Amino acid sequence: MAEAHQAVAFQFTVSPDGIDLHLSHQALTEIYLSGVRSWKKRVIGLKNSVVTGVYPASLSSWLFVVIAILATMYTRSDPSMGLIAKIQEHLPVRARSNQIINVTMLWLLLIFTMRMCLKQLLSYHRWMFEKHGKMSNTTKVWVALVRIFSGRKPLLYSYQGSLPNLPVPLIKDTVNRHLESVRPLMDDTEYERMTSLSEDFESGLGKRLQWYLKLKALWATNYVSDWWEEYVYLRGRSPIMVNSNYYGMDFMYVTPTPIQAARAGNSIHAYFLYRRKLNKEELKPTRIPGTVIPLCSAQCERMFNTTRIPGEETDTVQHWQDSDYIAVYHRGRYFRLRMYHAGRLLSPREIESQIQKILDDPSPPSKGEAKLGALTAGDRIPWAKARAKYFSSGVNKRSLDFIEKAAFFVTLDDDEQGGVADDPTRIDSYAKSLLHGKCYDRWFDKSFSVVYFKNGKMGLNGEHSWADAPVLSHAWQYVLTTDCFQLGYNAEGHCKGEVDSSLPGPQKLNWEIPPECEEQISGSLAVAQALADDVDVHVFSFEEFGKGKIKKCRVSPDAFIQLTLQLAHYRNQGRFCLTYEASMTRLFKEGRTETVRSCTNESCAFVRALEDVCRRLFHEASEKHQQLYRMAMTGAGIDRHLFCLYVVSKYLQVESPFLKEVLSEPWRLSTSQTPLQVEMFDLVNHPEYVSCGGGFGPVADDGYGVSYCALGEKMLSFHITCKHSCPNTDANTFGGEIRKALRDLLQLLSPEQAEPRKAAAQRPELKKDL
Repeated sequence: MAEAHQAVAFQFTVSPDGIDLHLSHQALTEIYLSGVRSWKKRVIGLKNSVVTGVYPASLSSWLFVVIAILATMYTRSDPSMGLIAKIQEHLPVRARSNQIINVTMLWLLLIFTMRMCLKQLLSYHRWMFEKHGKMSNTTKVWVALVRIFSGRKPLLYSYQGSLPNLPVPLIKDTVNRHLESVRPLMDDTEYERMTSLSEDFESGLGKRLQWYLKLKALWATNYVSDWWEEYVYLRGRSPIMVNSNYYGMDFMYVTPTPIQAARAGNSIHAYFLYRRKLNKEELKPTRIPGTVIPLCSAQCERMFNTTRIPGEETDTVQHWQDSDYIAVYHRGRYFRLRMYHAGRLLSPREIESQIQKILDDPSPPSKGEAKLGALTAGDRIPWAKARAKYFSSGVNKRSLDFIEKAAFFVTLDDDEQGGVADDPTRIDSYAKSLLHGKCYDRWFDKSFSVVYFKNGKMGLNGEHSWADAPVLSHAWQYVLTTDCFQLGYNAEGHCKGEVDSSLPGPQKLNWEIPPECEEQISGSLAVAQALADDVDVHVFSFEEFGKGKIKKCRVSPDAFIQLTLQLAHYRNQGRFCLTYEASMTRLFKEGRTETVRSCTNESCAFVRALEDVCRRLFHEASEKHQQLYRMAMTGAGIDRHLFCLYVVSKYLQVESPFLKEVLSEPWRLSTSQTPLQVEMFDLVNHPEYVSCGGGFGPVADDGYGVSYCALGEKMLSFHITCKHSCPNTDANTFGGEIRKALRDLLQLLSPEQAEPRKAAAQRPELKKDL
């Protein structure tokens, strides 16, 4: 196994005869090739910046404009309709006679005009509120114009300059929407008190805070996102494990290979292929499914080479432009594994070979190394102090730098995870392992960590501050499909290809952990372990029907599931609660999320009247939910506006009883939908190659966290979390209520379709081990 000194490019010794310099040819070659790769990346970045900068036009359009204008000079006509003359008035005298400069200025003016037109077009959101299948003439014209102004072959970031800014809602509208959202949760006395607080805030302090917020919206690209990242994520001092980080699962019914190193070889290689596409901006811009409407791609920039750095008051997100290696953890030891050799990316078979060397390495961990990762799982302040005191210099700093600057983090787990279709408890154990592991065998600060289990299963743990789950989910689903359908394995289950025998081995990192630091590691581990032990997780797939049958009932699948959760929660807890559903705001530049308050007057009325006139009430509640979701997507939500007003009040050092109470309301039911990139999966021909999605920890100690995913047309999956320490919550019990509610709602809406038919019974081949 290679040690750290082998990476040094030169060594020297001092003797009476002078200095004896020893150069390492291999190390210098690697440095040279690394520099070449870095410069290639810069050139590609510069080229893409130019292409993106002139979008929706193209560089070739400049030549077309030049030829067209010069050709018309001989006809003594002016196709610019006086624009060139206007441009010449503002140019220096020497430049006025240069027709190339004049035409270029005209071309840039046309680009600016097209971009502003596209920005105005993308600010139109009325199409979202129209009934499905009933498009107005205005929207039809708008779609045609968007197609015209969108250009051809856009790069990943081509639309960034054309996306509109997130608007600041009227304070009156936000206050009224908030009052409407809390009405079903309050009795008359409480509601009257909240109404009084709202009116006082709206007519007084609210106007002052709103003025500052509008000022920020004029100056900043997005008036929410920077404060959201800092105050919601980075300033939190509690553990990010469970409380913030989330997880993603492997295929449900298939394990492509039972060989741990082989699975790592293919998927790690696929991740670097994805990173290459990301750096070259070859990934298609994300759009709203089924439309031409682009979404903001800014969050993709920090996916790789990124780490959350702890601080005593606030953490920071550190991103590096490039990294040619990954950090690997196995049996208490940390390794640095280079992913490039002789200027090329290692093949899957070579990565498998390198991973196998780590698995076969018998060396023990350094003193204090085995559970070092617990520092990232515990409270943030002790980790920040320990990092500053014990990891700011020497060998510890070098080793920590190798982890933090790695492209991403890999854990080689000695456990077997996954599950059997007839033993769902193993799926729950699999989810818990991905959510927190042993509390020391993940590096929770990395942008994401990939976990490989002994039986060939794998999973993902993502840090939340740098981006939201759909961004990382896109890369994860790309890796899953590339692993199985493009790279594949040979008959023995190993990666395909050959191994270069000259590859240098993985580099084991060295540490010098003092006893005082070991005590801090033990303290962080105790905090993290208590949190992990308290988490109850239940994962299940509902195979009796999926979004296909739901859509036949002329209902939004998301609204159907949200009302299912309301019904299940009411049956489980005997009350309604403030409900959080994450909605994206990526229609706007640098947009992240907004809250959909799914517990509404309409949903509560439906649940209470389930055995009466509930079909009509269901459709009313479903329409209401869809309306709230659309408003959240178009910048007319409640919570981000109130959150920013609260931040402004803190800067101004003024107290608002209204904002203080609103922001202290507990989210006892926190929900999120995991998107499935349908173009990546062929679930018709390969139904077994479907991932179970992922989940997150509960937001409130006495509440539930629910992540759900529509897997094709015939299946739904749910990930439920809560705390063992709360006597009123139980993940398995709540899962049973969700199953029952799903059946009841389909029976209500479409009795003839509600006869349950187990998909697994029709596909017995899916019952094999996961």
